[in-house]
Amino acid sequence: MFLTTRLYFTAFVSLAIWSLLAWNYYHGGVPGHHVLARKDLPEISNWWGSLVLPALTWFLLFRMQKRLQKSNGQGYLAKLPAKVVYAFTAALLFGATLAVFFNLGYENLLGYILNGLFLLALFLPVYRAECLLGFVLGMTYTFGAVLPTAVGSVLVVISIVLYQLLRPAFLIIRLFTLRIFSKGVAK
Repeated sequence: MFLTTRLYFTAFVSLAIWSLLAWNYYHGGVPGHHVLARKDLPEISNWWGSLVLPALTWFLLFRMQKRLQKSNGQGYLAKLPAKVVYAFTAALLFGATLAVFFNLGYENLLGYILNGLFLLALFLPVYRAECLLGFVLGMTYTFGAVLPTAVGSVLVVISIVLYQLLRPAFLIIRLFTLRIFSKGVAK
């Protein structure tokens, strides 16, 4: 069942990126983007998105399937859980918001938004495959597929560290603090 969903969604993403590239080609050329938006650094053409985006979609949907099957405890997955759809949609909107603010010239707000993501990563597992896929798809129209994939991968690593390492440390400190204060209040 999920294999069919993976095939359809990957085909849809492939058709969408190829349509966008064809439209760009016939309306002034396919753009490229310099790394870190600096002219002295290499330029990456959006043509790479025709390969990167379908492959990334297929891979991330595979990772989602494996994680969900493992948590489900069964060899098959009947339907996609709502929390996965919500996480994907939130990440899609997050990526699109970053792209819109960049296009409108509000680059100074992007840092604050990313700091909010890091704060959110302490409470929610925003490093999961559905979040990365939504983030990349949300930014693809503005930045192509390669740069959002690279930036998203770095954000995933940071989010894993925050959620898997820093969060448990905060929870342990909170637990000890509550025990100390509860002993002090009991006396």
